[in-house]
Amino acid sequence: MNNISRVALNVADMRVAYTAGTLPDSARDTPPLALFSEWIAAARETEKEANAMTIATASKTGRPSSRIVLLKGVDASGFVFYTNYNSRKSLQLTENPFASLTFYWGERQVRVEGPVEKVSQLESDAYFASRPRESQIGAWVSHDQSSPVDTRAILEDREVQVKKRFEGIDKIDKPPFWGGWRVVPTYIEFWQGRVGRLHDRILYERDAPESEWKTTRLMP
Repeated sequence: MNNISRVALNVADMRVAYTAGTLPDSARDTPPLALFSEWIAAARETEKEANAMTIATASKTGRPSSRIVLLKGVDASGFVFYTNYNSRKSLQLTENPFASLTFYWGERQVRVEGPVEKVSQLESDAYFASRPRESQIGAWVSHDQSSPVDTRAILEDREVQVKKRFEGIDKIDKPPFWGGWRVVPTYIEFWQGRVGRLHDRILYERDAPESEWKTTRLMP
């Protein structure tokens, strides 16, 4: 108990001064995806995986769940990531087709919210074909993603079996249970850390994917 208390106190003492940048009012003239492209390009210079993002989903009863996945595409249609359609996140996205994304790069943060849709089979096939062979094998191995497995040995044995199945085959086809999701943004918020916790926050919001963006500066 004493150790736990001591850790909790130390956590409260952790403080970082944000001094690296600003987000001026003039930034509101930049379209949100253009600003996002600038920020992720800058983050790539310092972050190991600048495309890592937390995705929050919710069940049909509203119970939330979050985890980190990798952004694999972004354009005017939305933010794309790939996963197993049998996974917990996919089942929740099917039940409740909305998601929230969070990118965090030290002194900057971007939040994205909106409805979701599955990407086309052509897009999923093309991305799967670009993956390393080991990752393609892994997708087939984990066909029941998020379900219990008794031991690591069982997982490794399944990997051996899948490798044998595709031995001598140059092209591994995408599993039918695997593919992409697209988060279609209706809310994009840019956060820039500032001195004294008087952070800059600029929000782009629209009523529907086909609507025009409206911009607002938010209180920190």
